[in-house]
Amino acid sequence: MSYKTIVAVLRSESDCEPVLNASISLCSQNDAHLIGIHAEPTMRVAYTAPMEIPDPTIYQQDEEEIQKRSSLVEKKFRDRCNAEGVSFEWRSVRSPTGDGAVSAVSSAHCADIVVLQQRNPDNTNDYADLESLVVESGRPVLFVPYTGHSGKPVKSVLVAWNATRESTRAVFDALPLLMAAEKVEIFIVDPKDTQEQSASMAGAEIAATLSRHGINVTVNSQSSGGVPAASIIENRMSDTQSDLLVMGAYSHSRIKEFLFGGVTHTLLDSMTNPTLMSR
Repeated sequence: MSYKTIVAVLRSESDCEPVLNASISLCSQNDAHLIGIHAEPTMRVAYTAPMEIPDPTIYQQDEEEIQKRSSLVEKKFRDRCNAEGVSFEWRSVRSPTGDGAVSAVSSAHCADIVVLQQRNPDNTNDYADLESLVVESGRPVLFVPYTGHSGKPVKSVLVAWNATRESTRAVFDALPLLMAAEKVEIFIVDPKDTQEQSASMAGAEIAATLSRHGINVTVNSQSSGGVPAASIIENRMSDTQSDLLVMGAYSHSRIKEFLFGGVTHTLLDSMTNPTLMSR
């Protein structure tokens, strides 16, 4: 199994380098085809007050700015792909909001994996609906930190496992990365006794399944003691010096996570390592 069609969502000129570092690294490892997507709004400003005649000068200036931004991102994408010898194509999208994440959903439906950057809290113009891309695309989404991505191959992976449909989906969506890694850890927070197995055996069966793929896998668990699961996962990532986190997204409803917090919502904001999410 390998990734053969990869979608890179380039929301702005500033996120081109980290997203392309990760995307082209995946392409090189899998001999894959890369689709670059950039979205711009159909209308950036309010051109007139009510009942007034549109000002063509303002419209033209706005359109020129949009075209300039789009051209700069496209040039960065094409130059990098040509330099790396990657098979690629470019898609420029116009939508009412200009949200690159939402605009990428239809392309993601026919891809193996999607790559984009997490939101940058210092960029007030970064309003992308990343959650909708994860929920609606049906594909694994690899988020790279806004602080950067070197493009180096993944050697160590931490899998946040809770035996849900979402975490199962994430594990098998991540198989090409897990098989290429040197070591993989299945990590469970607050393992529970079930009818199928005791808490002490949590993660054993998925570890056995992965080992049959030739993956070097271990299992570890930890009691939260009241500490948020997201914090425990982040600490474990640091302790194990893992290059990648793999996890299911939104085991609880998006609304509940937005209102009360949750692992997915928290990690999307605070992640410092590349994170693959599936739902």
